Amino acid sequence: MIVIYHSEAKIKEVLKDRNQRIDFGSQWSLAKGMCTIAKQFPTEKIVWCHIDLKQNLNFSKFEAIFHHNQLMLSFNPDVSSFLGKKIGYVEESLCISVNKKVTYPTWQMSSAVGVIHASVIIALKEQIPLDTDFDYYLNSIAKLAMPLGLICYSEPQLLLGTVHWASPKTNMFGLFKFVKQHYKTVWVFLLGLNLAIYERKWMVFPFFYALFFKRRKAVIEFNSQSISSSKAVVDKGTIDVIIPTIGRKQYLYDVLCDLRSQTQLPEKVIIVEQNPIFGSTSELDYLTTESWPFEIKAIFTQQPGACNARNLALAEVTSEWVFLADDDIRIEKDFNCKVLEVINRMGAEAVSICCTQKEEEPKYKNIFQWGSFGSGCSFLKRKILKECKFNMRYEFGYGEDSDFGMQLRNQGIDVLYIPEPQIRHLKALMGGFRTKPVLQWHHESVQPKPSPTVMLYQLLHQTQEQRLGYKTTLFFKYYSKQNIKNPLKYLSYFKKQWKQSVFWANKLNEKA
Repeated sequence: MIVIYHSEAKIKEVLKDRNQRIDFGSQWSLAKGMCTIAKQFPTEKIVWCHIDLKQNLNFSKFEAIFHHNQLMLSFNPDVSSFLGKKIGYVEESLCISVNKKVTYPTWQMSSAVGVIHASVIIALKEQIPLDTDFDYYLNSIAKLAMPLGLICYSEPQLLLGTVHWASPKTNMFGLFKFVKQHYKTVWVFLLGLNLAIYERKWMVFPFFYALFFKRRKAVIEFNSQSISSSKAVVDKGTIDVIIPTIGRKQYLYDVLCDLRSQTQLPEKVIIVEQNPIFGSTSELDYLTTESWPFEIKAIFTQQPGACNARNLALAEVTSEWVFLADDDIRIEKDFNCKVLEVINRMGAEAVSICCTQKEEEPKYKNIFQWGSFGSGCSFLKRKILKECKFNMRYEFGYGEDSDFGMQLRNQGIDVLYIPEPQIRHLKALMGGFRTKPVLQWHHESVQPKPSPTVMLYQLLHQTQEQRLGYKTTLFFKYYSKQNIKNPLKYLSYFKKQWKQSVFWANKLNEKA
């Protein structure tokens, strides 16, 4: 382990293994110095720490939290980030509103403290310029490499005790420059437009300044096969499978046959059958007429809804791992075995698995930090489910998957996307909700836009800047799909729809 202590944008001290001093000149920028040190020690972890935080550096946790070499960890004790809240105007992802109490996935890095493996710096040194602003450089690395498989976290365990820290912050010129270099050019225009609309700020000079910079790109794909996590997450390797179903008798039977053929059998399959017709009974006769090599827990309910069904099933889970499945999927016989192997190698406690339709090519080829959650294609460790359940306020709407994923992340559990093995999703014809509930807002003369459940997710998990940025992009996206072509009339009507959405989202939120 190489530790770089810095102050005032200069390297002050370099130590190997905490006590062996390394002579190093201070004439270079921090980024260039770190890159030089990485080349000198290509097999070491590189730690950076502001010299004012030297006594707070929590060395006792490093081995546990830096459990494989494709991690980038950092922590900013300040409530404000380097780029500030206004970056939310151009990014809707969960990386913006960081929960600093737990290990949280984000590309927002800080010069305060952090750690990365030398091999990652070396792999990116020709693709990412060595900025003189160290915070800008760190954020650039994470922003570009995170989608390619670098696993990035805000990690409070890097520091001990309560730390008071004033984080370096960029100005409007730096913010516009960052957006131009890391997003499509259209987002520079949208950033300027959002600032003008919502803050009455006309950032003319930062806008034109940013246009002189080219977009940065990184083309490296990190090899997840080389990862060998020291974090033990698989012990017994036992699996319970959860399957909610409604009116798909044959499809469900095929799923059960696939599970029966697994090289690593599940311990229990929990089936929640829904049929809202009064007096109805189960149609799944094969559950009792055939022999199955695992326990089947069959639950029949006349209350429709995927949230309710999955919550009923979660209460019955007893194995170490849970596979949340759909009733119209197909899997290969070594599926369970391969998923647990990837989970163990990555040290992950929650993964969503590539789910494709017939003849559909997977969009992503590498393991990376997933921005959502798949309620029909995910493996979770049972112990992390004690504080999680599917939020009934989303029932028959949209967003319950994403909300569940955020519940996981807010207790320090990340969700990784894994491309192999795959799940084949048949998309049975009787898909969707199958029942057509009349929701509270369906009879309103002005229909809410977006859906109140989508707005509820925005209110619960995103910043005000993210909501307003989403409002702007929704305005433009929806314009071509509606009948009002007069822009001023459309704007007036859109505002009414947005207001309705906020109203009903708050009504839903009151049901908590």
